[in-house]
Amino acid sequence: MTDGAVASATVFDPVRVGDIELANRVVMAPMTRNRADARGVLPDSAATYYAQRASAGLIVTEGTQPSAAAKGYPGTPGIHDDDQERAWRKVADAVHAAGGRIFCQLMHTGRIGHPSLIPADARIVAPSAIPAQLEVARADGVMVPAVVPEPLTSQGITEVIGDFASAAGRAVRAGLDGVELHAANGYLLHQFLSPGTNRRADEYGGSPQGRARFVIEVAAAVAAEIGAGRLGIRISPGGQFNDMQDKGNEDTYLALADGLAELRPAYLHTLRRRSSPLHRELRHRWPTAYVLNTGYLGASELDDISPLIASDAADLVSVGRLFISNPDLVRRWERGVPRAPWDETTFYSGGDRGYIDYPAAHEGQE
Repeated sequence: MTDGAVASATVFDPVRVGDIELANRVVMAPMTRNRADARGVLPDSAATYYAQRASAGLIVTEGTQPSAAAKGYPGTPGIHDDDQERAWRKVADAVHAAGGRIFCQLMHTGRIGHPSLIPADARIVAPSAIPAQLEVARADGVMVPAVVPEPLTSQGITEVIGDFASAAGRAVRAGLDGVELHAANGYLLHQFLSPGTNRRADEYGGSPQGRARFVIEVAAAVAAEIGAGRLGIRISPGGQFNDMQDKGNEDTYLALADGLAELRPAYLHTLRRRSSPLHRELRHRWPTAYVLNTGYLGASELDDISPLIASDAADLVSVGRLFISNPDLVRRWERGVPRAPWDETTFYSGGDRGYIDYPAAHEGQE
């Protein structure tokens, strides 16, 4: 290294993200595991599952519904009642005892859901009455065509914003370090961002600023409840998962980034299969920590993610499935220990098999 040169950051370097000091720059990506009971309460084994993975600089939990009406899948947890909050307290305590940090991802699924999963007086909602052209799961697990959602009214929007803020307060009260808003992958917040699902003519649609408004207002309410330094936001610009039509929507994401940046949240978490001018511009504009996720089909081994940190394309990188079968993933990378394969049949199967039975590598293994 020449005199005056600055060493590039590595994935193993510590970093401050909002109000939280992290031991390294590897984030465990949010991954649905369908282990909660019918009331949305996590089992005690969830505390073991997350604590086993505390070598990650930050864990982002599975998508968690902020209200009973926000549920879109059987087996997903909630954080809107006392029993759910107590279960999350066990998770938070276990992760912290293992030296980790953990944010709860708040997910309202919007049109991706079925009436059998939500209270009888609730409705499947979205920005506009545009059904997803796919099948969704009923409460009994049977797949059926998605229903036509009801457009959220102004009062409904206010109530959903309040639900997110209340759930964030519960998360922090339970001891979790913060929350991540799920504004990606075709769920409610993403549905407001996309012109393919948002055909509104009011202040929540019709322009990039209008489409971004709902997400910004949710973020502002959550920041007011728990502090912006404990808030992250996940986005997937151009994403097509869950029947989204989001290509060519760059102006909305720039408007979103500018509006969110005024709040100075802890981080922006962007799903990216490949770099694009939009991703580079988001990185340039974003004032706090920037997290990249290479995605479900992207490569996430150490050699794949290290250049993203070294080149300053991101401050942190999130990794998903490798953490399922390698609970001690960061330590394996540090020691050059081979990674164990995952069993995809157990991703959503329920029970402890494929959940807490992947062993850590032996301390002396090389």
